[in-house]
Amino acid sequence: MSLQVPSRAKGGATPSTKAVILVGGPARGTRFRPLSLDVPKPLFDVAGHPILEHCLNAVAKVSEIKEVFIIGYYEESVFRDFIRDAARNYPNFSIKYLREYQALGTAGGLYHFRDAILKGRPDRFFVINADVCCSFPLTEMLKLFDDKDAEAVILGTRVNDDAATNFGCIVSDAHNKRVLHYVEKPESHISNLINCGVYLFSTECIFPAVKSAIKRRTERPRFVSYPSTEALDSSFFDQDDAEKSEVIRLEQDILSDLADSRQFFVLETKDFWRQIKTAGSAVPANALYLQKAFQSGSEEISKPSANILPPVYIHPTARVDPTAKLGPNVSIGANVTIGPGVRVKEAIVLEDAEIKHDSCVMYAIVGWSSKIGAWARVEGTPTPVASHNTTIIKNGVKVQSITILGKDCGVRDEVRVQNCVCLPNKELKRDVTNEVIM
Repeated sequence: MSLQVPSRAKGGATPSTKAVILVGGPARGTRFRPLSLDVPKPLFDVAGHPILEHCLNAVAKVSEIKEVFIIGYYEESVFRDFIRDAARNYPNFSIKYLREYQALGTAGGLYHFRDAILKGRPDRFFVINADVCCSFPLTEMLKLFDDKDAEAVILGTRVNDDAATNFGCIVSDAHNKRVLHYVEKPESHISNLINCGVYLFSTECIFPAVKSAIKRRTERPRFVSYPSTEALDSSFFDQDDAEKSEVIRLEQDILSDLADSRQFFVLETKDFWRQIKTAGSAVPANALYLQKAFQSGSEEISKPSANILPPVYIHPTARVDPTAKLGPNVSIGANVTIGPGVRVKEAIVLEDAEIKHDSCVMYAIVGWSSKIGAWARVEGTPTPVASHNTTIIKNGVKVQSITILGKDCGVRDEVRVQNCVCLPNKELKRDVTNEVIM
């Protein structure tokens, strides 16, 4: 059966647009542990709201989007409550979760659910990776798409040359913004303009491109690595080949080919951008979203005072002693208790946590229902603002720059915890530094 895709709207008709948010699955959230042991990464609160909600806020600003799909391979029950609440908060578009039967890759998931995406014959659709923190200039991407009669637009940003090879790199024409070349995580430097993980695709371009990639994958000669006779299993070949042919990724399999189309353009954003890959990266992402909310005059941000250094988000149900000093870049969750003389800076304190008097929490995440004793210190190490790395080298050992306490952790009075990751349900009775507490 041939793939039916809509032709581009002609004669001044208003083009139809949808949005797809890619959330991945539990096997892909391992770098977000120990936080993802209790809450899936897309639903983790950053600046007082789930990561996924920040994506929906951006989509809501594009009035022509009437349908949003969330694609991943979490269980349907994971997003059921979130989607129910979101349907009330975002009445202008429908939200539906589409579950992959296995990890299909960023392009494989789109192709698998192409019938749902193409229903109603949309002309183009956004693809947003949920683990991206940025200002999401979707309207500007639409304008560039229309002005250039593009087949695809990618959001790009500039990073330091030494960090660029950790991302997909874009070579573009500085005058007309056309993408000339794309390489995912190149071995050597080719550009410091990187892929932000936000795309706008023409439906008549992207699905045939994915179909071609699948065809190339299935027709490519296979070089099989034979295991020893003891380990030989009849299912070894069937499962491995089937999985490899189904996993198609935008970054590795599609974007470099689109660059040959001459209708692939990049919108370079000068605004903030960051990936939320590791648990520690939630702290700088929290700071960026809080700063954006503060600059836009959001009523959710606490008013500055002698003991509130903006931006600070405090949940209405949290109990904060007036002598505690918070900020900058602090989020306080629901039912949190913060005692007298406490200092909190560059941190996320999650629901039901308690911080007793005269304690200090900096560059850290305090997990749900965790308790920090009096005169304790829970702190990480500040990193350069432009850095996209949340690890540092201490005494020749790579450690997390952000200290993370998992759910239900306890820190005794006067105990110091520095540059540590603590798994859930642990109690720290002595000073610890540069450790993973299991």
